[in-house]
Amino acid sequence: MVSDERGSAGAVPAEDGVDVVAEDVKQAAEGGGKKGSFWRELPVLIVVALALALLIKSFVVQAFYIPSESMQDTLLVNDRVLVNKLVYHVRDITRGDIVVFSGLDSWDPEVQIEPPSNPVAGALRWVGTAFGMVPGEKDYIKRVIGIPGDKVKCCDPKGRITVNGVPLDEKSYLYPGDTPSGREFEVTVPPGRLWVMGDHRSVSLDSRSHQGDPGGGTIPADKVVGRAFVIVWPFDRATILPIPDTFAQPALAVASGAAPLVAGFAGAVPLVALGRRLRPRRRPAGR
Repeated sequence: MVSDERGSAGAVPAEDGVDVVAEDVKQAAEGGGKKGSFWRELPVLIVVALALALLIKSFVVQAFYIPSESMQDTLLVNDRVLVNKLVYHVRDITRGDIVVFSGLDSWDPEVQIEPPSNPVAGALRWVGTAFGMVPGEKDYIKRVIGIPGDKVKCCDPKGRITVNGVPLDEKSYLYPGDTPSGREFEVTVPPGRLWVMGDHRSVSLDSRSHQGDPGGGTIPADKVVGRAFVIVWPFDRATILPIPDTFAQPALAVASGAAPLVAGFAGAVPLVALGRRLRPRRRPAGR
C-alpha cells in the first residue's frame, strides 16, 4: 500500500502534462515568427542603411580611393581617405590643404580606367566609387600651393618654390629625392582659382602640366569636393593629414593680404588723376 501511495504522489496529472506541451509549442511558434520577421525586415534595414550612407556621402564625409603615385609618400596607391565636404562652407580653402576636386571636362585622368562592360558593372562601379572602394575617373587629389591672388614661382636661388616671394620648406611632405619642381614657372593665381601640386613632383600631372589650358593650370575653386583630412585604410597607415608648418609663415598671409590693397591703390591713382583732368575748372570771381 505504501508503494502505491508513493506512485500516486509522484505522478503528474494528465491535465498538467497537456498544458506543458501546449506551452512548448506556443514558445516554438513565437520563436519561429520572430526569425521570420527579422528576415522580412532585413531588406528594409539594408535599404535604409544605404540611403543614410549616401546622404552622409553627398553632404558630409566621403571616402576616396587613391589610384596613383602623385601624392606619395603622403598618400600611397590603394590608400583610402576621408574627405570633409562641409569644411569649406565655414572657412576658405587654405594653402597646404589636400583637396579632392573634379576634373570633368578639364584635366585628363592620371590613371586610365576601362569603361564598364554592362549596366550591372556600371552600377557596381558607381557604388564602389561612392564608398571609396574604386577610384573615380575624374576625381583628383592634390595639395593647394597657391590661393587667389598668390604669385607662385619656381624657383629661388636655392631651388625652392616661393609664394608671394616667401620660400616654402617642403621637406616634410615632398617625396624623398624629389626637387620642388623640375620645370620653371611663374603664375599669379586668378580670382576663384587654385594652384595645386602633387607631393611626388616628378610624376604628378598637376597645375604645372596644364599651363596651356584655360586658367593657366589653375583649377576652379568651386570644383573642389572637400578636404582630405584622414587616412582610414589600410589600418596600419591610419593617420590625420595636417597642414604643414611651412604654410603657417606669417609673411605668406601678409603678402597675400597686401596684394589686393596694393592693386586697389594702383587702380585708384589713375582714376583720381583722370577725374581731376575732367573736373571743370572754376573761374576766379569777378571775371
